[in-house]
Amino acid sequence: MTLHPLLRTGLLAAALAAANAHAQLPPPAPPGGPGPLAQAPVAEQSATASSRLQRWLPNPNGEADGLLLQDGTQIAFPPHLSETLTAWLHPGDPLEVTGWHRPDAPVLRAETFQSQGRTVQDTPPTPGQRPLPPPREALTPLQANARVTQVLFNSRGDAHGLLLEDGVVVRFPPHMGTSVAALLKPGAMVAVRGWGTRNALGTGMEAAQMGATPDTLQDMLGGPAGPVGAPALRP
Repeated sequence: MTLHPLLRTGLLAAALAAANAHAQLPPPAPPGGPGPLAQAPVAEQSATASSRLQRWLPNPNGEADGLLLQDGTQIAFPPHLSETLTAWLHPGDPLEVTGWHRPDAPVLRAETFQSQGRTVQDTPPTPGQRPLPPPREALTPLQANARVTQVLFNSRGDAHGLLLEDGVVVRFPPHMGTSVAALLKPGAMVAVRGWGTRNALGTGMEAAQMGATPDTLQDMLGGPAGPVGAPALRP
């Protein structure tokens, strides 16, 4: 059968229009509705803090990887600076810190420290120069039961620790913060069991179990041989 030229032209145009309309249709939405909108990363901003050193924030390995200024500002820095900074600075010394922070994070990630005419800048160690941290089995079993003085944050703004009123610094995995959200506020009573180190910088411990009381502890992480037992409180 031979189509009339005008009819053949009309059919071709209709087919092209249908193809274009199909190509312009948006892809089907995934099950459960549209996905969340992508959020732009939060840009860090340069910042400076100036006050006097209040106290060091030791990690469970016994190294300082943060400090508090007397005005309450939390400063974070890598633990390879611990030996240099703690041999040089003492509580009460004036200190100016420059570095970076996210607008949504109440902590300054330090880059340069200035005090008493001296400047120390963070220079990452060469690979293999810094010794590995001790295994958890080498740490001391510890427990604490005290009120929260201050919630500690990492440089991304995630809660990852607590400063207790007895001076103990408790660390926990940031992703566990939501499960203990009721405890993450000044004045909250907290019971903790885990491992850590006591030395001249203070007490730093990793929470294996944490709760409002010793009877309501929940697991925060697995221990060297499974869940933590009941470590004795060291004087």
